[in-house]
This record gives sequence, structure tokens and C-alpha cells, in this order.
Amino acid sequence: MRRRTLALALTLVAVAGCSSSPAPSGRPRFDSSIITHQQIQDGQFTNAYDAVKTLRGSWLNTVRPESFRYPAAIQVYLDGVRLGDLSTLSTVQTLPIQYIRYYNAQDATSRWGIDHGAGAIYISTKVMQQGMSGPPPG
Repeated sequence: MRRRTLALALTLVAVAGCSSSPAPSGRPRFDSSIITHQQIQDGQFTNAYDAVKTLRGSWLNTVRPESFRYPAAIQVYLDGVRLGDLSTLSTVQTLPIQYIRYYNAQDATSRWGIDHGAGAIYISTKVMQQGMSGPPPG
């Protein structure tokens, strides 16, 4: 009897742990790989570097060791155009920015190539479509 009660209790705990409650309607889910237009405007940042440093400072840290063949530099893109390394973030004014997205080393390398082993930051002045997971193609 005791084993049966214990087994029933464990089953109930497992079932309760598997169920999920629906997300509150009207509230977007937090995505740590994106800085939104609203977050930038709320912070009153003047350039993209200040916004990234304040809101997602960890994006600025490279986790890959430096090597001569593959330097560990996070690449920055603006609407699909490669700007350069992190220093170029300070040249991008925030007013037209709709979102900033961070790509880790694996995702950036698969999207843009081998010289993105430290990751990439993609800045867009175009509104992100619902359900879109990356920059517009092309």
C-alpha cells in the first residue's frame, strides 16, 4: 500500500511538472537575443554601442580565444551590410533602429561564414515581421 501511494504521488508530481500554463495574453515573451525599438527609445540612447552595452553588455564579450588565422572579433551588420567590428556600433545612431539581434558564434558562422567565430550583432532599421527569427533574406 505504501509503495502504491508513493508511486501515485510521484506520478502526480511528474504530470503536474509537464503541464504548462499559457503565457499571459498581450505580453510578448522576453528574448535575450533581441533589443527592441521600444527598449532603445525608453533608454534614450544616442548610439547602438551605448544601447547594447547597457541593455545586453554580455554581447560585447568574446568567448572564443584569439588566433592569427581566425581573429575573435564580433562582426556588426546594418540592414545586411557588414560594417566591421564592435567599434562601428558607436557610429550607428539609434533613431532609425527597429531592433538589434545578437547571433552567437555557431549561428553567425552558419549564416555568414567562418570569420564569424566570435558572433555577430545585426542592426535593422526595418520592422521585424511577426515570427521572424533573423534578418530578412537577401
